[in-house]
Amino acid sequence: MRLLVIGAGMMGSAAAYDMARSPGVESVTLADLDKKQLRSAVNRINKLVGTTKVSAAELDASRPPDAAKIMRGHTGVLSAVPYFLNLGLCRAAIDSRCHFADLGGNNSVVRQEHALAQAAARRSLAIAPDCGLSPGMASILAGELMREVGGKADALKLYVGGLPEKPRPPFYYQLVFSVEGLINEFVEPAKILRDGKIHEIEPLSEPEEFYGAGYEPLVAFHTSGGTSTLPETFKGKVRECFEKTLRHPSHYQLIRGLYDLGFFSSDKIRIGKADITPRALTSKLFLQKLSGKEPDVTIMRIEAHNSGCITSFTVIDHYDPETRMTSMMRTTAWPASIVLQMICSNQISKRGAIYQELDVPARLFIEEMEKRGIKIESSI
Repeated sequence: MRLLVIGAGMMGSAAAYDMARSPGVESVTLADLDKKQLRSAVNRINKLVGTTKVSAAELDASRPPDAAKIMRGHTGVLSAVPYFLNLGLCRAAIDSRCHFADLGGNNSVVRQEHALAQAAARRSLAIAPDCGLSPGMASILAGELMREVGGKADALKLYVGGLPEKPRPPFYYQLVFSVEGLINEFVEPAKILRDGKIHEIEPLSEPEEFYGAGYEPLVAFHTSGGTSTLPETFKGKVRECFEKTLRHPSHYQLIRGLYDLGFFSSDKIRIGKADITPRALTSKLFLQKLSGKEPDVTIMRIEAHNSGCITSFTVIDHYDPETRMTSMMRTTAWPASIVLQMICSNQISKRGAIYQELDVPARLFIEEMEKRGIKIESSI
């Protein structure tokens, strides 16, 4: 198979690395508009893997017709660029007869992608949004838990966080993925199941303490996008379903305060002679103040509750100094790479819209993740 990754940042380069080391992948094209970043990523991946499989292509991902030209001749494409570009790239992939996957995270964009399912199926193509960490791996594991407990549960609870290994004041956090994706989690409503009904609730709400993994108590709170299609899939089978983000308590208080003050708003305000949005300013400040290269850790626990009995999956993954890949790169990009390869190799034979919790063979997925050194502990 010949694969294309759009976006040469942390996630795109990690996905391209994973594809390049897979025996079934003939070649990988990594595409980005930033020539310097692109060249650096391609050279680094080829050196790490000891291959010449990975090549570079210059691309402005905001121009779907240009993306379609590059997509042609590839078996599948992974979008590792901000979520608001995914719909245009998905359409381009269908036009180019190319399987499509992305890192997702935005419910409205995913709905629009799924609306293209019939067009994709007519061309024997699959569309797989939300293939990252959460949604993505978390959704796959949640689906497997539901199968293990017989398809019904009192509650399905997902807790996921990407954190510094040693959180430091004053922020107790560092950026581990796209700043636009991060802020989007803080502004759009969170979709949940409560009393068996789908609700949309305020982000950054309903904080609770989270214990485990050998770390000091964290705070878990609602953010948007994480449940993806789980509420629709399990409506009538689960009374309560939610996904909560894990953060250091001080960081949660900071972010909640910024939200209440309006720092994530996209409404323009005039300052002097300029019209700016608080969100754009916050994005710039986050990049300046929250960027860092300290080792990180990913903590994830997926729980199915039935009559007081809890069945769970737990993942605790750390920064890899050998490859210099963050845990968030490993746990976000590699699941997407695995799912796309499964589609292209017909291990996932369904065409049209792919739902992580229903259509990805979870046991095979877990096996692939563990081959890559990411341990998934199970209470089953």
